[in-house]
Amino acid sequence: MLNAAKALGYRPNALARSLTKRNSHLIGVVLGYMDNTFYTQVLKLLSQRLQSEGYHLMLFLSDPGDVDNVLHQILQYRVAGILLASATLSSDLANECEAIGIPVVLFNRSVRGMPTNTVTSDNYKGGRLVGKFLADCGHTRIAYIAGAPDSSTNKERQAGFLEALAEHGLKCFAYAEGNYQFEGATRAARDLFSGKRKNARPDAVFVANDHMALAVMDVLRFELSLKVPEDVSVIGYDNVTQAAWPTYDLTTVEQRASPMVQASVDILLDQIKNPRLQHNHVVIPGDLIVRGSTRKIPS
Repeated sequence: MLNAAKALGYRPNALARSLTKRNSHLIGVVLGYMDNTFYTQVLKLLSQRLQSEGYHLMLFLSDPGDVDNVLHQILQYRVAGILLASATLSSDLANECEAIGIPVVLFNRSVRGMPTNTVTSDNYKGGRLVGKFLADCGHTRIAYIAGAPDSSTNKERQAGFLEALAEHGLKCFAYAEGNYQFEGATRAARDLFSGKRKNARPDAVFVANDHMALAVMDVLRFELSLKVPEDVSVIGYDNVTQAAWPTYDLTTVEQRASPMVQASVDILLDQIKNPRLQHNHVVIPGDLIVRGSTRKIPS
């Protein structure tokens, strides 16, 4: 019979099989944006892990204000679970997913009081590491270029950063918003560093992710003719592949994509098998990776 099926070109129908087993083996993934290569890495790791478990990824892109509309589309595909990366959903839709037994993981986002799982890096501690390091390097005019101001990742990184500065008797010297966008970071760098007087501009800047930090370094070096780190130290967040390129040699806080993805998939699969499991909130620590874009701590 198997030989006959092969001769006829028969292929198993995964969709039909999912209807009989009441599990589509599809995981809906929503990305807020793809420009940041950290999420490109996350997407690759997610797909590999899900395939190894017999599941498949359905990718949807969404603007921040359109997540609920996208999720309504996803639910039409009878997905077994949902993962939202750099995005979040309304409490009404979270409750709906909870009621129909579809587990939801917020990846690198957290929202209090919502019936969802969360997997994040330790953004608060990461911000503290940056603030302490720059202060220990002897910087006194330290700026911050924020991501999306209302996002949990930005709030936590900023809070840890400001607390560490305060412990060293410092305040944030200047502030701008890049909204996690290359173009936004370019404008922010021009605004913060265009002052002609040396003491009127920052001597260090913490940028809320590497994607923006690369843009900031380009502006500093190629538009404003400033030297990194002699004139300005630059620190990012994520430790994307480009951060280690000799062109940038960027000091950054590492977000450990692999354990974050593993935790997310473990949670989804466990709750698909047992919908009564309690929600999980996982925080993955990250380290400060010191490279050549920052001054050295005086010995």
